[in-house]
Amino acid sequence: MAIDTSRVLVTHEQIEEMLERLADQLNRDYAGKHLIVVGILTGAFIFTSDLIRRLTMPVTVDFMQVSSYVGELSTGVLKIKKDMSYDIEGKDVLIVEDIVDTGRTLALLMDMLAKRNPASLKVCTAFDKPARRVNSFVPDYNGLTVPDEFIVGYGLDLDGEYRNFDDIRIVRKV
Repeated sequence: MAIDTSRVLVTHEQIEEMLERLADQLNRDYAGKHLIVVGILTGAFIFTSDLIRRLTMPVTVDFMQVSSYVGELSTGVLKIKKDMSYDIEGKDVLIVEDIVDTGRTLALLMDMLAKRNPASLKVCTAFDKPARRVNSFVPDYNGLTVPDEFIVGYGLDLDGEYRNFDDIRIVRKV
């Protein structure tokens, strides 16, 4: 079965506009503070990089790799593949995610990180797919809301491929 990724859902220009809007919000909300930005690997590495270069406050960057899925099924248990390197107690922390889909993994991650006693803990996502949500999770900062389509590009992948597109494309099996 072949894969068709020719249909563009979000252009590179729309991504740039989204980044500017999110950075403006974050620069206002965290003005005068030091922010720990935690990108969620692997999908959010491009978004995290593009976003932090637009931030004006002091920023410490870290990464985590987490999962609550085996294949396409949620286990309900958060597995930490790579934990962050910094102590976040008393710090302002922003989790940066590529896409919020069901909300399961982020809800579990937020519960776990809240126990580390940060001063604040918020989520910024490039893309939000609320049609797939199975809980009440809502990101604090949302780049763009997308329809219930399988998408790739700008860090999002299909079996490790297509992350390098500078736009977002819909995946069709043909």
